[in-house]
Amino acid sequence: MTPTPGPPPTARPGDAATADAPLLDAATAGTRILDATTTVDAVVVGAGLSGLYQLHRLRELGLTALVLEAGEDIGGTWYWNRYPGARCDIESTSYSYTFSPELDQEWEWSERYASQPEILRYIHHVADRFDLRRDVVLRTRVTRAVYDEDAHLWRLSTDTGRAVTARFVVLATGCMSVPKDPGIPGADSFTGSIHHTARWPREGVSFAGRRVAVIGTGCSGVQAVPVIAGEAAALTVFQRTPAYVLPAHNRPLGAAETAELKARYPEFRRAQRLSRGGTVFEPPTRSALEADEAERTAAYEAAWAGGYLNGLLRTYNDILTDEKANETVAEFVRSKIRSIVTDPVTAERLSPRTFPFATKRPCLGTGYYATYNLPHVELVDLRTTPIETITPRGIRTSEGEYELDTIVLATGFDALTGSQLAIDIVGKRGATLRERWADGPRNHLGLVSAGFPNLFTVLGPLSPSVLTNIAVSLEQQVEWITDCIAHLLGHGLTEIDAEPEAEADWGVRVAETAARTLYPAADSWYTGANVPGKPRVFLAYAGGLDRYREECDAAARSGYRGFVLSSSVASP
Repeated sequence: MTPTPGPPPTARPGDAATADAPLLDAATAGTRILDATTTVDAVVVGAGLSGLYQLHRLRELGLTALVLEAGEDIGGTWYWNRYPGARCDIESTSYSYTFSPELDQEWEWSERYASQPEILRYIHHVADRFDLRRDVVLRTRVTRAVYDEDAHLWRLSTDTGRAVTARFVVLATGCMSVPKDPGIPGADSFTGSIHHTARWPREGVSFAGRRVAVIGTGCSGVQAVPVIAGEAAALTVFQRTPAYVLPAHNRPLGAAETAELKARYPEFRRAQRLSRGGTVFEPPTRSALEADEAERTAAYEAAWAGGYLNGLLRTYNDILTDEKANETVAEFVRSKIRSIVTDPVTAERLSPRTFPFATKRPCLGTGYYATYNLPHVELVDLRTTPIETITPRGIRTSEGEYELDTIVLATGFDALTGSQLAIDIVGKRGATLRERWADGPRNHLGLVSAGFPNLFTVLGPLSPSVLTNIAVSLEQQVEWITDCIAHLLGHGLTEIDAEPEAEADWGVRVAETAARTLYPAADSWYTGANVPGKPRVFLAYAGGLDRYREECDAAARSGYRGFVLSSSVASP
């Protein structure tokens, strides 16, 4: 479904701190133009799924709010990641907002796993339906945020020179929004073109007749490789660590299937919100080691045929906690690779053996392994033949030079903390977030860091975020933040800050929860291992969205236990 754009929305009185109605950017369908200095109740940084929903909820409180977005359009992840083959890896009908029954009924997804253009159209539709664009400021990157302790306000600076002041700031900057530079020497000398999957040109890239390299085989690379191979004259894939790639079995959604889902959407959405990971399935109750090999294989075959990201994890309850149970799944995937890839040497190179299954994010792919059977596709194992440099003509490894026309960097992100630390955030007594997080992120419930009052984070570190369906997780956090702000305003309070003791306790609990799983066994972006010099800590809460929701709700019910609430007005 492609929405028909309506006329630019009109401004409400009181939307800005100036007496005149805010100017709108006619070039970008009604988004705001920022004044030289602006004061609002709340600033949201980032105009992706999280930021737009946060704006919607803040408006419901009657607050003036702005969203500041570095990109030229709304969409967040789905604006920036326009690479060939980009699509969601959670079913479209689940990877979407749950808060509006009307939205569920009017939008129709065309595919089981929606492509990037369709997801971006959905986000545009939501922005238009809820009239959100008029409070979004595009092409404006927040560079600094300083807390004014006397005024109890945040003062934000931007790369445009304009400044914004607000009581509350919500960082909806994305869990994977800062691309990782692979740091390969010689890139500036290359006479062809280099593109990062997370900063893909809006006009697209043609590979017809070109010799192409893809560096990186995480989820972006897995999605891009088959599509690029279908166009390029020659494709060389440079792989450091092979991924566990599961088949998506993507397909169009039929009218009858869509109608059936819409009929049960209310029940389905309630189940999503109460689930462990934001997706709905019957949790397994048996150990993989209780089943014999034939039974396990049948269960794994059914999961493989199902085409779900967590399908194999749904089979038995100890896949992520028992090494022997995990190895049964890992070997099953490797057997599938051997059955698809005709060259035994290539099949072995594509077979993960250095980390347990699902301790790095698995990938959903379409024709990924079969792509390596094509005569013009080559796989280079960087563990045995590392890249030495990029040359004017291509890439040189320890074994020789590959002449290229185009290089695609699918090298991932500085995940979970990168987007927050990219901003120079200064809290109480001049402490910076970079200093406070020098040994790893510290916050309470993944929401507020001690010493940085009224600064909230959505989908940040030490929350369930990337281990769940983020469409559901972000709503939970946005709604908690909104209720918290309403509580402060309703009780004449000025600030909420995290208690240092509660923050420390939460960090320990996150680490202990991860330690009960196999996650720490892998060098992954879950632990910051993909970024040189980044502190090695497990960056997400692995206890489940359901338990996390209970923790957050319990804190709120108890008067925000673990937080310090205060007023700027002294008690008589």
